Amino acid sequence: MRLGLVSDVHCNIAGLQQALELMTPFDQLWCAGDSVFQFRWANAVVSLLRDLDARVVLGNHEETILGPDGTRALSSAGVDQDLVAWLRRQPYRLEDTVDGHRVVMIHGSPWEPWKEYHYPHEAIWARAASLDCDLLIVGHTHFKMAQRFGRVLVVNPGSAGDPRDHRNGFQLSCATWDTTTGDVTFYDYRDPTRNFASSSGEL
Repeated sequence: MRLGLVSDVHCNIAGLQQALELMTPFDQLWCAGDSVFQFRWANAVVSLLRDLDARVVLGNHEETILGPDGTRALSSAGVDQDLVAWLRRQPYRLEDTVDGHRVVMIHGSPWEPWKEYHYPHEAIWARAASLDCDLLIVGHTHFKMAQRFGRVLVVNPGSAGDPRDHRNGFQLSCATWDTTTGDVTFYDYRDPTRNFASSSGEL
């Protein structure tokens, strides 16, 4: 089985669509939060995630826009309230078994406070070895990561909408995970609206 992994789309429908093309074929799509901005909604992004039956968690930007501070943004005439209701139903933490593997997905840190930023080089990730899962999917930092700690593989697909990772030239990125081989493949690509070429690499 092959999972497509995206995070931090931040309203960039073109970036998400490009990620889907690069990852195809995949069996399930998992999105690790921040599909929208804290004060800006995107019907197209949320609709596509819903239509693909994506597994989705909420991030810090959803926490804001779906809370009291987001009332004004969500009251705009063009906002599809059915999509807002759908996104509200998504959890902040998702745990499931996929092809015999225990998978946990959360937008930020698996430890409190969950909105803390933990970058790939940080020693705190060694603590992941004690987590009760085989795969931990995270987002939040916009920095791609695939590192194993004991039995736990930690994967951050980077950002499919708002590039911040200097290590790949500030490109967008997404990833796939093969449940049979355990392979994680990253896809780095420029924002498609800028019409730059894309590339891929495997870790």
